[in-house]
Amino acid sequence: MLNRNAEALFWIGRYMERAENHARLIDVHYHLQAEDERGLDTSGPGDEAVDAPCKWMRIVDALGSRNSYEGQYGVYSEQDVLHYITLDRDNANSLVSCVSHARGNLRTIREKVPSELWDTINAFYLWLREKQPDDLMRESPHLFYGRIREWTALFQGFCQSVMPRENEWHFIECGRYLERAENTLRIIKAVGNAASGEGWNNTGAYPYLQAVLKSVSGYQSFRRFYADGMSVEAIVEFVILNAVFPRSVHFAFHSLDEHMRMIELQDKQLRAAHEKVIRQVGKVKADLACLEHDDMIVDRNGSIVDHLLDACETMGVAFAKTFFRMGEASA
Repeated sequence: MLNRNAEALFWIGRYMERAENHARLIDVHYHLQAEDERGLDTSGPGDEAVDAPCKWMRIVDALGSRNSYEGQYGVYSEQDVLHYITLDRDNANSLVSCVSHARGNLRTIREKVPSELWDTINAFYLWLREKQPDDLMRESPHLFYGRIREWTALFQGFCQSVMPRENEWHFIECGRYLERAENTLRIIKAVGNAASGEGWNNTGAYPYLQAVLKSVSGYQSFRRFYADGMSVEAIVEFVILNAVFPRSVHFAFHSLDEHMRMIELQDKQLRAAHEKVIRQVGKVKADLACLEHDDMIVDRNGSIVDHLLDACETMGVAFAKTFFRMGEASA
């Protein structure tokens, strides 16, 4: 019973964080699109038509879904990509699928969590389920995806304000922060791939990295720390290493470690496996602690981001082997 409950709670946290991340990815894309359109002023008349599919390909690449998308839609267009990411039930990682999966997991454990969580996620799902593809084009994308972020923030707010600080809460938070670290890294990587030149760490990538700040709602916080000293390296350093910004990779892994340590277990064998996972999280924290500003300057191929993404995947596998019954995963 513990295994099934832990799995459901962990994936509730991951799916709700993933839904918010999809909305943030849309923001990234529109920021980049605005930058690209400014550059078209000095380009030829046919450049916009040629570049348009590439713009929308960025989002699909960020989700690792290019083969699935192209097998279903063939070509890239704004309406098809937005539908695929938001309302396509054949896409297991679309917004509606993520919210549906989270709702299904929560339904199985309704008696173990406050009723406010079910009321929020059920209302969120019913609202999203009624949306049609034309709604995405008719409404402002910024307003629509802003509403998505408001729903996920409401759910997170109830988790923070009404859930007892017991295992159930800690499992949700473990899922949330592991997903958050991975999502932040994927945004950096996707924007880096879109940037011209040698990757995400070159002077031409500056407007792309600025879009990263806006996508994680970190632009104003960044300016507080760095004032007018904005650079590509400073932006990457802030998003990865800042200790107090809630969406940084550093903050996510330290929060993951904190919630992992707060999980209380009775079974001796399970406790031993639990401690092993904590040590793995500790290794990633140590890697982050060793990184310095100069490392961001010399890492021109994004190997730091790739290493941390691999660590996130390892954490997910280790968590599943420790707490879940393999073969019953809800992902």
